[in-house]
Amino acid sequence: MESILLIIIITLSFRATLKALFNLLQTPNRKYPPGPVSIPILTSFQWLRKSHADLEPTLSDLKTNLAHQALIQKGSVFANRPPAPAISKILSSNQHNINGSSYGPLWRLLRKNLTLHVLHPSKIKSFSPARKWVLNIIKESINKESESGQNPVLVVDHFQFGMFCLLIFMCFGEKLDEKIIREVESVQRNLLLWFKFYKLRSDQVKVLIPLIRSRQEEQMKKKNKANEENHEEKSLGLCYVDSLLNLELPDEEGGKRKLSENEMVSLCSEFLDAGTDTTSTTLQRVMTNLIQEEDLKKLPYLRAVILEGLRHPPGHFVLAHAVTQDTELDGYAIPKEAIVSVMIGEIGLDPKVWEDPMVFKPERFLNEDGGSVVNEELTDVTGNKEVKMIPFGAGRRMCPAYGMAMLHLEYFVANFIKEFKWTAKVGDEIDLTEKQEFTIVMRNPLWAHVSPREQD
Repeated sequence: MESILLIIIITLSFRATLKALFNLLQTPNRKYPPGPVSIPILTSFQWLRKSHADLEPTLSDLKTNLAHQALIQKGSVFANRPPAPAISKILSSNQHNINGSSYGPLWRLLRKNLTLHVLHPSKIKSFSPARKWVLNIIKESINKESESGQNPVLVVDHFQFGMFCLLIFMCFGEKLDEKIIREVESVQRNLLLWFKFYKLRSDQVKVLIPLIRSRQEEQMKKKNKANEENHEEKSLGLCYVDSLLNLELPDEEGGKRKLSENEMVSLCSEFLDAGTDTTSTTLQRVMTNLIQEEDLKKLPYLRAVILEGLRHPPGHFVLAHAVTQDTELDGYAIPKEAIVSVMIGEIGLDPKVWEDPMVFKPERFLNEDGGSVVNEELTDVTGNKEVKMIPFGAGRRMCPAYGMAMLHLEYFVANFIKEFKWTAKVGDEIDLTEKQEFTIVMRNPLWAHVSPREQD
C-alpha cells in the first residue's frame, strides 16, 4: 500500500514539474515580484488550507516610493477594488458604496455626492453647532463619571460615543435621542466585529430604515410647507440622507433610478463607520501621549500634535486595491486583477524617513526654532508629492473625508486640553501596545483622571 502511494506521489510530482516547465517556456519572460517558494505537490497541498482570496495574485509590503508609484503616478491603474466576498456584498448592497464599488461611473457618482453635499467646506462649516453640541455631550459625560477628577475615566468610550453622535447628526440631520443613538451604535459595532452577521444585517435595516423614512417624510412636508415650527431647532439643512434620497443612478435600461432603501442603509452604515472608530482611536492615542508631557501648554502647535498622532494611523492597511490592466511597478510585472495592499502603518514608522520613529515627537513637524509648521514635505498627508505618511490613503481612493477628520481632531483635542487637566490613573503605566479590532487600538485603553482646568 505504501509503495503504491509513493508511486502516485512521484508521478504527480513529475507531472507537475513538467507542466511548470512547459508553462515557463510558453509564457513571455516577465519579471514578477518575489513571492514564496513554490514546490510541486507540497505547495499545492499547502494551498488547500488557504481561502480562495489567498490564491489571488497579491502584492503586499507596498511602502514609500512604491506606494507613490502605484497610488499617485499610476493612480487610475491601481484604483480598482477586488471582488467582494459574499458577506461584504450583503453589507454593501452588492458593492453599492464608496469604499467597495469598482473604479468607474458608480464610484464617481457616489463619491461626488458625498463630497458635494456633506464634505464641502461650506457644509463642514455649517455643522459647527453640531460640533459644539457633541463637545458638550463629551464634557458632561466625563464630568459625571469622573466626579471632578476623583474617579478614573475610560476615555475612549466617551470619544466613541461623541463621534457617533456627530456622524449621526450629519447623516440624518437631527439630534436624536440617546436611546436611538445607542441602538444604532450597538448594531454598527456588532457588524464591525462580524458577530451573528445575517441577523445583525436584518437588525441594521430595522434600525436605519425608519430614520431614512423619517427624513423622507420631512422632505415631503418641506415641499408642502415652507417653514415648519421647531425645524431649525433640531435640523441644520441638508444632511447625507437628504442627498441620498435625491440621488439618481443609471439603470440597466439606460434610464435613471432612485437608490433602494437597502442601498441607502449600506451608504449610511459606511458613513457612520468610517469616521467613528478611526477618529476616536486617534484621539485616544494623542491624549495618551499628551498625558506624558510635563506641561501641555508648552506644546506650541496643535497641528504638529495631531500630525504626530496620525503618523501612527488607526489602520495599518488601507482597503485592498486591484489592478485594472497589466502594468509594471519598479521593474516588476503586475498582472491585471492583482490585489495590492499598502502598508500605511509601516510607512509612518519607516526609520529611513523618520528619526526615532517610535517616539512621540510633535516638534519633528516644526522648524528648528520652534516656529510654525512649515515642513510641507512632512505635513503633506495626501502623498501627492512624496509618500512619507498617508494615514488617509492616497490617490484616487484616498478617504474623501480627510479634511473633516483633521478638523475634528484639532477641534476636540484643543478643547479637551483647554477644558480639562489630564493625568494618568495612579499605579497605571502608559501602555501603547496594540491589538486588532476594526482599527488598530490600544491593548490597554487609557484610564485617566480628568478634572476641570482652572481658566486663566
